[in-house]
Amino acid sequence: MDIEAPEEAKELPKIQRLDESVVNRIAAGEVIQRPVSAVKELVENSLDASSTSISVVVKDGGLKLIQVSDDGHGIRHEDLPILCERHTTSKLSKYEDLQSIKSMGFRGEALASMTYVGHVTVTTITKGQLHGYRVSYRDGMMEHEPKACAAVKGTQIMVENLFYNMIARRKTLQNSADDYTKIVDVLSRFAIHHIDVSFSCRKPFLSLLCYQHGAARADVHSVATSSRLDAIRSVYGLSVARNLIKIEASDNDPSRSVFEMDGFISNSNYVVKKTTMVLFINDRLVECTALKRALEIVYSATLPKASKPFIYMSIILPPEHVDVNVHPTKREVSLLNQEVIIEKIQSLVESMLRNSNDSRTFQEQTVESSPSVPSITNNESHLNPSPSGSKSQKVPVHKMVRTDSSDPAGRLHAYLYKKPQNHLEMNSSLTAVRSSVRQRRNLKETADLTSVQELIDVIDSKCHSGLLDIVRQCTYVGMADDVFALLQHNTHLYLANVVNLSKELMYQQVLRRFAHFNAIQLSESAPLQELIMLALKEEELDLEGNENDDLKMKIAEMNTQLLKQKAEMLEEYFCIFIDSDGNLSRLPILLDQYTPDMDRVPEFLLCLGNDVDWEDEKNCFQSLAAALGNFYAMHPPLLPNPSGEGLEFYRKRKHGKNPQDAGKSSCDIGDDIEIEDEFEHELLSEAETVWGQRDWSIQHVLFPSMRLFLKPPTSMAVNGTFVRVASLEKLYKIFERC
Repeated sequence: MDIEAPEEAKELPKIQRLDESVVNRIAAGEVIQRPVSAVKELVENSLDASSTSISVVVKDGGLKLIQVSDDGHGIRHEDLPILCERHTTSKLSKYEDLQSIKSMGFRGEALASMTYVGHVTVTTITKGQLHGYRVSYRDGMMEHEPKACAAVKGTQIMVENLFYNMIARRKTLQNSADDYTKIVDVLSRFAIHHIDVSFSCRKPFLSLLCYQHGAARADVHSVATSSRLDAIRSVYGLSVARNLIKIEASDNDPSRSVFEMDGFISNSNYVVKKTTMVLFINDRLVECTALKRALEIVYSATLPKASKPFIYMSIILPPEHVDVNVHPTKREVSLLNQEVIIEKIQSLVESMLRNSNDSRTFQEQTVESSPSVPSITNNESHLNPSPSGSKSQKVPVHKMVRTDSSDPAGRLHAYLYKKPQNHLEMNSSLTAVRSSVRQRRNLKETADLTSVQELIDVIDSKCHSGLLDIVRQCTYVGMADDVFALLQHNTHLYLANVVNLSKELMYQQVLRRFAHFNAIQLSESAPLQELIMLALKEEELDLEGNENDDLKMKIAEMNTQLLKQKAEMLEEYFCIFIDSDGNLSRLPILLDQYTPDMDRVPEFLLCLGNDVDWEDEKNCFQSLAAALGNFYAMHPPLLPNPSGEGLEFYRKRKHGKNPQDAGKSSCDIGDDIEIEDEFEHELLSEAETVWGQRDWSIQHVLFPSMRLFLKPPTSMAVNGTFVRVASLEKLYKIFERC
């Protein structure tokens, strides 16, 4: 009888302590799950820093680059060494602080996690510092000591090569378009809740050619406002905003629930196929699946065709009733008495929807006869001959001109028939909007000085009503060349000179914001005398003259002394700060999100010294406003446009002699220039950037601001600023084939 040998005893697995770098990388993968997770964390840090402007740039869906810039309070130099270590934070010191936490961050894991899965660079400056600091981080530690650098107010955090060391994660995130869409969605949600903060999100300027095809446009662009509905209209569009109902609920019974809720929900006329729910609890962007499901049930039971809603809600609860530490990405929170709160909100929404359903309307799209518009030029008096009248008619198919490739039917809001009984309500709403805009943009509606008010009255009296209608209602199509933009108004195309328009807009803004400007802080003070000398030398090159250097120096000294004498007035009224040593350190902000071309500062300072009438008050303010208007105008950059014939400027050139000229002296022949196929890539890249930035500013800053503020003078109707080039009614079929 055979006896089986006993199995060898297997060695039991040994428990061992993981290396700290492995632990940190695992934790980082939980906190930063996708690029959108990093963007959300960085934006929340910016909001915690009391920022009023947050700009996000994303490349390849965030895998190659995420850059978040803000104008918050910045980071102290002494805090930079431990900034990206795990569990370092300024928002919490002991566990009990979680019971009353109000900031969005508290664990100190976000920045640390990013350094374990990407390359992080931080540039920051705090109030009162003469310069900022830049430092790079890897695996939670500084790679070098902070380096002094020029910086604007606040902090810029750049995350490059995200998930470079997590190959599997990176491969699953190759669809950059999908991730960029998620980032835009998160920024849109923040923008409609934090209405006192301006947000922008765009892709970098890869090339001017890509930019012209829409690759570099800003997909989120909001400005600070006092109206939540205005913010929703700006971010999600008119079709959403006009179909919203304001909703409010509250409960103050400690035995049941304590909360306050306000927001907007879509009415019975809003029909889409996907639910959009924006939920903030104690100012945190979170998700609540139970609440979302409860509201979707109400909509599917109340409205026909199971319409999907748009919902924005902000719920405020006592901090001790919210557990914020239940999810690695803080995407979810746990609420005390959650079922009671959801039930109360659900009942209120159902009641409001039933009332909304009783008044549901189905309107046929109609058009009102176009009123007569004053002629643009003397030979274009026939542009809009339609007689005024109240009779409406159906829109002919050939008039449905498409203005946006993403909206095949065309944006025809201007053609929709308005019910006359709503005029009073619309006028009051429009008055409220204008009032909020004035309050936001101008601290005082009227100027402090009679002379300034007289200049503003001249602007108002010379406003051309026909051009004003075009400016208010036009659709931006694109840049036709370096100077002219193509606009659509109703079914007509116009060329508009953006230099003239921006110059006039800036001039009017100077007068309307007189003595109430915000400031652009220069990273380094600029000496007036050197800048004015530079401008004088540039004039000499332009005029091909040979002015004496001593004479130019004397002119520069005289102008510098003059501006130093006027420094107090320049600072008080125009936010132009010149110190006692004759250095320029601050300039005014005329339009939000726009900085003038600093290459034109020397010319501007020379203009202040030579062209301003300092003797007469009214003439002084007028000439100063004109000088600022010319400086801030959107002139073509000094570098040639690389998208056209100017591209030849950036080719590399080398010098050589023809072989047949070998026997001739250098005095008899000149060097032949051979043009190579290669380009000066660094210079070309700089040109593409500045031209792309100008085009972005024209589309997203100039024209939106014109619609709000510009009152075009009558002179623009005859000086070529506006030129009508085509009528689109007969070209509709051609547009449809494009």
